[in-house]
Amino acid sequence: MSRNYYELTYILNPVLEDDKYDGLIDKFTEVIRDNGGEIDEVNKWGIRRFEFDINEKSSGFYVNAYFTAPGELIEKLERALRISDHVMRFMTLKYDAKMMRHRNLQRKNSVPQVFVEEEEGEDEEDEE
Repeated sequence: MSRNYYELTYILNPVLEDDKYDGLIDKFTEVIRDNGGEIDEVNKWGIRRFEFDINEKSSGFYVNAYFTAPGELIEKLERALRISDHVMRFMTLKYDAKMMRHRNLQRKNSVPQVFVEEEEGEDEEDEE
């Protein structure tokens, strides 16, 4: 049984009570643990606005989770997410070697800066 690294992002209905969010997050975390998965990190991003309405709602409560699990778990987890009335959308990513290297850099807080922002003072000097 091979174990892979996954990232799961899901959006919960924004009209729930705060304790209901925690209960749903715990529920999906338990699905992962009960089926042989190991949680690495769970991040609550909170309520964010959508670019376009989903199910007649303009915002949702975002949750992002990183975990290691056997491949068979994903089918069970996604079924639980689909069945829940409070989950608006979800996406599961299986990490390959390149994504794992990037994730390891994130953990160490040493992701290289790709784009260098110019300082405001430099722009003013060029105009003179």
